[in-house]
Amino acid sequence: MLHFSVLASGSTGNAFYVEADGHSFLVDAGLSGKQMESLFSSIDRDIKNLSGILVTHEHSDHIKGIGVLARKYKLPIYANEKTWQAMDGLIGKVDTEQKFSFEMETVQSFNGLSIESFGVSHDAAEPMFYVFHYQGKKLVLITDTGYVSDRMKGIIKDADAYVFESNHDVQMLRMGRYPWSIKRRILGDFGHVSNEDAALAMCDVIGDRTKRIYLAHLSQDNNMKDLAKMSVTQTLEKKDMPVGEQFELLDTDPKTPTILTEL
Repeated sequence: MLHFSVLASGSTGNAFYVEADGHSFLVDAGLSGKQMESLFSSIDRDIKNLSGILVTHEHSDHIKGIGVLARKYKLPIYANEKTWQAMDGLIGKVDTEQKFSFEMETVQSFNGLSIESFGVSHDAAEPMFYVFHYQGKKLVLITDTGYVSDRMKGIIKDADAYVFESNHDVQMLRMGRYPWSIKRRILGDFGHVSNEDAALAMCDVIGDRTKRIYLAHLSQDNNMKDLAKMSVTQTLEKKDMPVGEQFELLDTDPKTPTILTEL
């Protein structure tokens, strides 16, 4: 079966694990090498067995540990050309034979596991996230986007499980300590999705088979787990999508992995 865990999610670092049909992948490694090894130990998996690392974009909270892990464990790294260019000098030397291309809006297959990439709206070179398809199951990873377009919704619609950005509470952000330039970036079309906007997007993509939605990439300073869950729940229930019946909302954490889950 397809198994996955949100190893870490938040403004301090992000990493996601998925395995199926004899292949396993790490999506991003936004923590140190030692922290990544500890996270893998928590889900009883070994980094040396990875089939590769998939990169979403070049921001440090997504690539901090990639170079270290790639060199230590001789892992393939997959990214699009513009992201490879943007990462140059940020992850240290990586051997040419470990560098693989995974362009936006394409699909790569590894035995029965198909991985589909799609573009998002974020202030990076060419940010993209992934949909995992295996034996009729569909798992979506979507964070780091200023909004969820109709094109994105079409790609991610009716998944069995979502890891969905719910970055900030708008009022907390507006009243918080960040300078206005950073607030404007986060609130803009190339920033991050708020709790309410995430919920509105969910209303358009949740399908009959959707069972789990993980609220991800919560801001350390401008959100809280309970607040995100309450805000998303209220918006969904206003749209006649009661949480806890067909599907459940689940937390993610910047330091503690979610349980390795089977779809």
